[in-house]
Amino acid sequence: MMPFAISTLNPSLINISNFNFLRQKHRFRCSSSVSTPMQSQFDLKTYWTTLITEINHKLDQSIPIKYPQQIYESMRYSVLAHGAKRASPIMCIAVCELFGVSRLAAFPTACALEMVHEASLIHDDLPDMDDDLFRRGRLSNHAIYGVDMAILAGDALFPLGFQHIVSDTPSSLVPESSILRVIGEIARAVGSTGMVAGQFLDLTNAEDSQTEYVQEKKFGELAECSAVCGDC
Repeated sequence: MMPFAISTLNPSLINISNFNFLRQKHRFRCSSSVSTPMQSQFDLKTYWTTLITEINHKLDQSIPIKYPQQIYESMRYSVLAHGAKRASPIMCIAVCELFGVSRLAAFPTACALEMVHEASLIHDDLPDMDDDLFRRGRLSNHAIYGVDMAILAGDALFPLGFQHIVSDTPSSLVPESSILRVIGEIARAVGSTGMVAGQFLDLTNAEDSQTEYVQEKKFGELAECSAVCGDC
């Protein structure tokens, strides 16, 4: 199966038309003026690593150990794995800040996106899917906790992400209408017309002519969704 790598995506796989409402809604904040010295000194690496630290802390807080303990341990094993790039949550937060909104507004959605992403990876590694024993240089979830627990952990992470958006998004920064739109966008991206469609074609050994479509659905959908959800 194709490895997950947002960094290697063909830009043509992302439907730019879905971002039109971002430009329209925030057009008064955009500028074509020459960059200031402060802007030109932006350090992407520092920004990325700083956000990863903050996101990891938020994720750790969002999945405390509860009863039944083993399910939460399995969830945390994958979500808090060392070496995760956190591309989806960083994309979400970066877009939010691009339009002048506090990152505090985006953190719950950013964490939810990572939960959904990790859930898809847990399921993708299962014997009846990609059958991978390793993920990020260590044993995959089902190799540690068993197939049954891995399925449950993935199943639990999907709704936990939605719950986290609803319960932790600050109402003073994000209106309910935006929260509903974000939930709908994530549900679309991971559903039968999004990541699931890509996974299905990947499992059925899609022809070379469908490779781009598989990449678009399996990987591109979440990248696109992350950017759109940053419009807090």
